[in-house]
Amino acid sequence: MSKRQRTGITAAAVLLAAFLIWFDRNYDSFRPQSPPRSRQQTQTNDFEKYHGKTFTVKNVVDGDTLDIDIPDGQYDHTRIRLWGVDTPEISHAGSKAMYFGPEAAEFARNITLGKRASIYLDENNRTRDKYGRLLAYVKLSDGRFLNEVLLSEGYAYADVRFKHVFYHKYQQLESTARSLKKGLWRNVTHDQLPQWLQREKSNVLMGRQTN
Repeated sequence: MSKRQRTGITAAAVLLAAFLIWFDRNYDSFRPQSPPRSRQQTQTNDFEKYHGKTFTVKNVVDGDTLDIDIPDGQYDHTRIRLWGVDTPEISHAGSKAMYFGPEAAEFARNITLGKRASIYLDENNRTRDKYGRLLAYVKLSDGRFLNEVLLSEGYAYADVRFKHVFYHKYQQLESTARSLKKGLWRNVTHDQLPQWLQREKSNVLMGRQTN
């Protein structure tokens, strides 16, 4: 074999090795990408995975947010955001806790943490919020729903920003707790309400004044 032939073979081998390295590093860009799941697909999967099933509550984030012991995507748990209620915020990321926020979180923690709970989704609504949390009604082992207990005992506001199957029932539960001055309704002031609720009440008042 001549020197020229040996040089040619060596160059070809180098080029092949370089191509293989490049292809390995860029392989993902040649693979067919799975299309993102549609909202309908997500809802179907969520209903099959969670609806009517029972799990253990492994963490309580605050009064209206908790984690259950089933993986969700990259997480080893599924985060639940309760449908139709809004509890005052607790302190996080340097922000100050809202009035009755710690009390609401502690109440939810006492009746759910480490206990079994059944998850129910709203068949006429989406299953996830904009943060990817599962929107649900949480049934406690004693048959009560956490969403309703929080309202009845004065630990939560009926969230009127989003329609759901128990929209009017939750408003009535809040109204009863408010009339009995239960929980936060005993001393809460207008300035201590969530911003969205302050706006709602201001809009109602303005509507009455213009009529």
